Amino acid sequence: MTKIAVVQMKAYVEKEKNLKKILGYITQAAKRNSVLCAFPEFMMFYTPYNQSASELASLAEKTNGEFVTAISQAAKENSIQVIGTFYEKSPKANRVYDTSFLIGKNGKMISKYRKIHLYDALGFKESTKLYPGSSVVKPVNSAAGKIGMMICYDLRFPEMSRILASSGSEILVVPSAWVKGKMKEEHWIAINKTRAIENGCYVIAPDQVGNIYSGRSLVVDPFGKVLLDMKKREGIGIADVSLDQVKQVRKKLPLLKNRRTDIYTDFKI
Repeated sequence: MTKIAVVQMKAYVEKEKNLKKILGYITQAAKRNSVLCAFPEFMMFYTPYNQSASELASLAEKTNGEFVTAISQAAKENSIQVIGTFYEKSPKANRVYDTSFLIGKNGKMISKYRKIHLYDALGFKESTKLYPGSSVVKPVNSAAGKIGMMICYDLRFPEMSRILASSGSEILVVPSAWVKGKMKEEHWIAINKTRAIENGCYVIAPDQVGNIYSGRSLVVDPFGKVLLDMKKREGIGIADVSLDQVKQVRKKLPLLKNRRTDIYTDFKI
């Protein structure tokens, strides 16, 4: 068994206050013998509805900026891997990438993913402030297993998780800021469980809590069992993951092997 730390946090508007909390959580996770500490989407700062696209863009940073650099240093000092998120500067004026990253315990960046599905739904329009990424990032090895990286709204598009799973992912890590609303928590629980079951993998989904967000950070095992549900509690949750469990479930329920990719195709209309 390998210990994973999941952080459920309420982000402040101020970047510096959030960074202080984040660094503290990394230290806590290491002290609790976790090999990986996973944070939610928008952990850099909370973006109020009235914050303009230009204001947001002015606060965004590059990968080598102060925010990611401080987190990388904390990962190295605590000898722990970290998955986090930040607003990354993009080439488009007044638009930023919503980017997740995996930092190794040596403080070096292992992988980076820019959110491809922007949340233009249910009364929101992220595309007025965010710029979409252009690719799914191939799975990468971590201390916990082979990880596929997604962000929040990506969960609603099963093609993405399936591509990551069929490409070798044993764990899907999905930093999220799931907005509250009618049936939203029900959707959140159902979709996370479904992505785990249909792909025979773990789903680790740290979520924002407070502000406009629903909380309920989850860890789901490959057979759909919820190992961790943080409800509305801010702080750290710990879950044990086992790659043997992934192998056993995929052997008993070989969904990836049983696919008929020789038949699946869009109809020509």
